[in-house]
Amino acid sequence: MKQTGDLNLVKKINKTIVLNHIRTDSPISRARIAEVTGLTKATVSSLVNELLASSLVEEIGAGESSGGRKPMMLLFKGTAGYAIGVDLGVHDILAVLTDLNGAIVRELRVQHDNASVEAVSAQLKAVIRELVDGAPQSVYGVIGIGLGVPGICDEEGRLLFAPNLGWENVPLQAELEAEFGLPVTIDNEANAGAVGEKQFGAGKDTAHLVYVSIGMGIGAGMIIRGELYRGATGFSGEIGHISIQHDGPQCRCGSLGCWELYASEQALLEQARAELGETASADLDGLLARAADGEAAVIRLFERLGYYLGVGVVNIINAYNPSYIILGGRLAKGEKWLMKPLLEAVERRSLPHPRAGLRVEFSGLGDRSTVLGAASFAVAKFFASTTVTLDS
Repeated sequence: MKQTGDLNLVKKINKTIVLNHIRTDSPISRARIAEVTGLTKATVSSLVNELLASSLVEEIGAGESSGGRKPMMLLFKGTAGYAIGVDLGVHDILAVLTDLNGAIVRELRVQHDNASVEAVSAQLKAVIRELVDGAPQSVYGVIGIGLGVPGICDEEGRLLFAPNLGWENVPLQAELEAEFGLPVTIDNEANAGAVGEKQFGAGKDTAHLVYVSIGMGIGAGMIIRGELYRGATGFSGEIGHISIQHDGPQCRCGSLGCWELYASEQALLEQARAELGETASADLDGLLARAADGEAAVIRLFERLGYYLGVGVVNIINAYNPSYIILGGRLAKGEKWLMKPLLEAVERRSLPHPRAGLRVEFSGLGDRSTVLGAASFAVAKFFASTTVTLDS
């Protein structure tokens, strides 16, 4: 029995390897898979046949010949199932339905006033339900839900502390799994954003990446040697709560002078109200429009914010020596006014050796980094399930 169990495990592992190569390298032939994996052609052919039967892989016709018979090319079938990715923001919910390749099929955004945990949870469930009910027909249907949240989570998907939401000890994963009967993965929104950038954005070819999520607060997700870094107990990345002013104002986290008090969307709005008066535009889109119209006072607000962003980025550079820093979230729309003072601060204040060769950019994915990363968490859980895709 032990030998049989061992053989089954080896087969599952080999099937996972073959499927991963088809997912990442397709179109690809059986012969090429055998070449790059070291598996025999007979083993690869047998496993591919099982994957074809599972509807996760399809044949798309003959490829170019290298001297013999033209090889039959294989393609991963992304529309065999769909995933939902959600970014739970302080004032809005952004959710997407993607196929198994991460291509967005549908997107929904709703505003909320964070009146209570119960009210926001109800809106969250309504958005997810709309995406689930509207998903195209497929072999596997909706395979799971990924959720990025602005706070600290434990391994059971409980939102332990989200200071900008004012939430503590909310069992989100258990609630959503009970509601939808689907696997749910919950993580910090900046971690999800880092994975989104690594898989779908500018960080595809980078092994050392820091993604900085700038919303009402600031968080960071770190990719080190190609893997998401979570810290000793899973709570890394709360970079918005580094102190850049030791005796500054008190933050919601309880500390003083935190970075996000100076460089977040919330900081921008508070400065706008203080300096432009109570009649000033009370939202980011309004301020962006006024800056685009050339209003000097509003442009100065963005430029000052850019400087403070640069101060925090300097700490990331000096502490972690990444090769790439990507800034994302809604404030990425203000890149035109933020980038110059940010880079000036980096040039003046960071150590020269960690800065050499560093790239600092705003995300090309805009505010979709987190939802794409969250959806990819759901897809990864699906493919890790031995009961769904790997058993014969």
